[in-house]
Amino acid sequence: MEHLIREFSFYLSYPFVRYALIVGILIALCSSLLGVTLVLKRFSFIGDGLSHVAFGAMAVATVFKMVNDTLIIMPVTIIAAVLLLRTGQNTKIKGDAAIAMLSVSALALGYLIMNIFSTSANVSGDVCSTLFGSTTILTLTKGEVVSCIIMSVLVVAFFILFYNRIFAVTFDENFTKAIGKNADTYNLMIAVITAVIIVLSMSLVGSLLISALIIFPALSAMRVVQCFKGVIIYAACLSVIGAFLGLVISILCSTPVGATIVAIDLLIFFINCIIGKILGR
Repeated sequence: MEHLIREFSFYLSYPFVRYALIVGILIALCSSLLGVTLVLKRFSFIGDGLSHVAFGAMAVATVFKMVNDTLIIMPVTIIAAVLLLRTGQNTKIKGDAAIAMLSVSALALGYLIMNIFSTSANVSGDVCSTLFGSTTILTLTKGEVVSCIIMSVLVVAFFILFYNRIFAVTFDENFTKAIGKNADTYNLMIAVITAVIIVLSMSLVGSLLISALIIFPALSAMRVVQCFKGVIIYAACLSVIGAFLGLVISILCSTPVGATIVAIDLLIFFINCIIGKILGR
């Protein structure tokens, strides 16, 4: 144990390790805050759909050899989030069907574009690292860390300032509209912020594993805690713990970052299921 602590202390002397821990913890925190609302609204797989859209946008950015691919990934993902919200309200195409349609289409087109136009000698390796996470979390620059901190502060501030509105929209959207509040605006803001978090999360866990950051902490907290505010706080704590442990284990054992974090979140979920059973939840 002392050997592992000394080894981790040695790694902490490197700036890129500190940057990875800061970004990972902030992304996990933001994902858990919105995850509770998305799970309760039966819209948890929006993360899966938008992550595939982000993958498709990244493929296009790669073809055009853009230095900063976020300039195309971020707006495309936000537009997709807005379209998903609008389409999900259409009686002809339900929310889950719209997500599935957009998810599969974006993933297929992104992979097709990378195969046809990519100049890389290892297209399969590039695609795999993008889908399941890669070492980009360990190559973050100071500017990227600052951007992530700013985005995270905005997300947390939004959640705190509009907590009552989010609570109302989550549990009874029709009642929120009946009392004169614009529920559609808050739904739109939630969708946009979710898109922003997903783009930030791609470097941490990859496109296919982003939904785990949104879903697992919320479901784990719901196994133990029974009030909305308590679930949010507990989910945030679990998400931060899972991200921190996942990153530490990944650094010490040289395992894939994204898969390690998801495995830790899965273990936390099972532990909370057992605690919930003991407490009779």
